[in-house]
Amino acid sequence: MVPEDGARAAAVAAAAEEERMRPMDTEAMETPAAGEEKPALVEADAFRRQVEDIASKADVLEKKVNEVVRFYDGKKHGSGGRKAGGSGRYAANGGSHCKGMSELMRQFGGIIRTVTNHDWAEPFLKPVDVVGLQLDDYYKIITKPMDFSTIRNKMEGKDGTKYNNVREIYSDVRLIFANAMKYNDEHHDVHIMAKLLLERFEEKWLHLLPKVENEERKIKEEPNDVPSTNTSPEAAIAKLAKDTDDELNEINKQLEDLRKMVVQRCRKMTTDEKRKLGAGLCHLTPDDLSKALEMVAQDNPSFQISGEEVDLDMDAQTETTLWRLKFFVREALERQAKAAPDKTDENAKRKREICNALAKTNSKRIKKQPQ
Repeated sequence: MVPEDGARAAAVAAAAEEERMRPMDTEAMETPAAGEEKPALVEADAFRRQVEDIASKADVLEKKVNEVVRFYDGKKHGSGGRKAGGSGRYAANGGSHCKGMSELMRQFGGIIRTVTNHDWAEPFLKPVDVVGLQLDDYYKIITKPMDFSTIRNKMEGKDGTKYNNVREIYSDVRLIFANAMKYNDEHHDVHIMAKLLLERFEEKWLHLLPKVENEERKIKEEPNDVPSTNTSPEAAIAKLAKDTDDELNEINKQLEDLRKMVVQRCRKMTTDEKRKLGAGLCHLTPDDLSKALEMVAQDNPSFQISGEEVDLDMDAQTETTLWRLKFFVREALERQAKAAPDKTDENAKRKREICNALAKTNSKRIKKQPQ
């Protein structure tokens, strides 16, 4: 189980890093109306910050996974794993950095009060009244409801659980507005209100973010030789492994939700773009083509992949599917283009070897002929 967690952590980190390094494709975003501030660029920045947040979490998780792997590798080879001091920091977590994190929690509480005091915050203060508003499909669309009263109760530990750090609260606040924009049409009042409050919230968060990152660096730099007083190394590592697995699942979900949000904000694809996309699919390798068709099947359960030829009607696909395919095809063709020169060099080298071999054979034959 532990090696699999390590692979998952590496995969999450790689996916987050790939998203972070890739320029945000604003040409795919909806074109702003005249007189509006460029919402595509604002949203692109917000998405990029989320990716960087996920990448940061993935880096921390990767280190935790490596710690677990080293411990169990040590036990496997008879060394009994790392000494108690190696895992003591997890048992004694919350020592010198508790004060700094508490101060960040207090400052973040001030940000929440600023947002909730806004005139448009009313719909987000309490859980959505699904029954009263007769929102029969709400829980089918929104898998993790969130509101400010739930966040406040968790910050105060009233429901038996508490936030471990400021980034967890940040993610839940974002979730409130993401849910509202996901469920309500972009022209709906609640969607517009959520979008504006999210922008205000992100502005406040950017001012606090340097302090958060500084505190996180201090935590990472803490010495690992703090002795454990009441927890065995095995118990501490087992708890760390479970907590890490839960965090990996959460990051995977956040990454998938983020991808869906980005794709949903894309504009409608033109007929010419669909034609070029179809042509691009024809140039994919068999493996990449299979992956592309799997994407279509994920968004369209009625689509069947059978036989050697597949009839893919571009006009029958959703905008989400089309843009996912476009991004995938573009990356796949770029990989193929980069690999092509290497193959050409190999072929040229092979031809030279064959020519040299033939030349040597002919030379030997000439020498053997009677003079």
